[in-house]
Amino acid sequence: MGDNLPPPSEVAKFLQTTMIDKVKLFDADPSVLQAFANTNIGVVVAVANDQIAALNKLPAAQDWVKKNVVPFVPATNIIAISVGNEILSTGNKVLISQLVPAMQNLHTALVGASLDKQIKVSTPHSLGILSASEPPSIGRFRRGYDRVILKPLLDFLRTTGAPFMINPYPYFGYTDKTLDYALFKPNPGVFDNNTGITYTNMFQAQLDAVYSAMKLLGFSDVDVVVAETGWPSVGDLDQPAVNVENALSYNGNLIKLANANAGTPLMPNKTFDTYIFSLFNEDLKPGPTAERNFGLFKPDMTMVYDAGIMKSESATPAPISTAPVTAPVTPATPAPISTAPVTPTTPAPVTGTDKSWCVAKPDADPKVLQDNIDYACGQGVDCGAIQAGGQCFTPNTVVAHATFAMNSYYQLTGRHSYDCDFSQTGVLTQEDPSYGTCVYQAT
Repeated sequence: MGDNLPPPSEVAKFLQTTMIDKVKLFDADPSVLQAFANTNIGVVVAVANDQIAALNKLPAAQDWVKKNVVPFVPATNIIAISVGNEILSTGNKVLISQLVPAMQNLHTALVGASLDKQIKVSTPHSLGILSASEPPSIGRFRRGYDRVILKPLLDFLRTTGAPFMINPYPYFGYTDKTLDYALFKPNPGVFDNNTGITYTNMFQAQLDAVYSAMKLLGFSDVDVVVAETGWPSVGDLDQPAVNVENALSYNGNLIKLANANAGTPLMPNKTFDTYIFSLFNEDLKPGPTAERNFGLFKPDMTMVYDAGIMKSESATPAPISTAPVTAPVTPATPAPISTAPVTPTTPAPVTGTDKSWCVAKPDADPKVLQDNIDYACGQGVDCGAIQAGGQCFTPNTVVAHATFAMNSYYQLTGRHSYDCDFSQTGVLTQEDPSYGTCVYQAT
């Protein structure tokens, strides 16, 4: 909602200069759909909440598809229809009862147009559908909705091959004590006694809570899509956690998860289409200041902050905003690590070689290095090698283990110098720290 947003044709052209390869709309505006023709950008169109009742009749659903989908494909790559938004959270029992029938009718209409293989039908939910979410292993849907509404919905999604859409927002769930946990910053983590998993960020924990609820109903095989998430960059005076630094921390780290390809602790090796809200700041959106400042870009298409999504910034794509984003596995609590120092060495500085390693400074605070280990191992790094019995467990010192974890994170995230900073406890070197059977990655 804005009076200064760029025209759809300019947006479509601009997005081709970014890593964004999918967009999610909140309507099915024909001018937008036409603008995305021949861009190969995947587009999710939406049915408004007030249209759902009419779509309970098949002819209306057929007319909707005929009007809002058929004229634009295949030139425009429409990949899904999002039916309403957070319907269960409205509390409107009549509307809620109309949701699944409307979805079924739209799917039937797509079958009639031979588009059901390309275009899937789903609906996004808020985390309010959960009655329990902490720890993630006890996640369950609210009683009354679980078997009456969500079970038939999940059965429809499984049958049609469509994903379960969820809107996880750590922004709406953090407290002063959990802010770093919400922002992917180093933190003590949250331990799940039932699984032995330590979660180091709220995003992964929220996804696994949803998975646990789905599994409880027998639908662990249905894919999950993050239909909406984000963090605003400007807020009111009573919102000190809303600023550019924190928006960059949340969205920037979310983008980095795109390259981990590991899933979550309870959904290993799965990838998730993740839609970051939103593309632009919206000057006419009502509510607190933050509501108008979720954008990655200003209306003039300059960056609000550099989240690393422009194609010229990196040779390795870092999908965002609608591209698949993966949430890495958080390993189980590592074996106890000795804080006895190793013999200090001075790493050779990097001078432009193709290979470089990130190592821990030998005189760094052991507590900070342990935080580095916990953080890196929670961001997709395979830390099995530094656990008891692993090839790099010996020497069992915090410096050695931190070097392995910090280097693995540095390599995983694209070998940017700032990814070896770790609060000034890391340094880049040309000297390979590998020894014996312990091999330190270098790409």
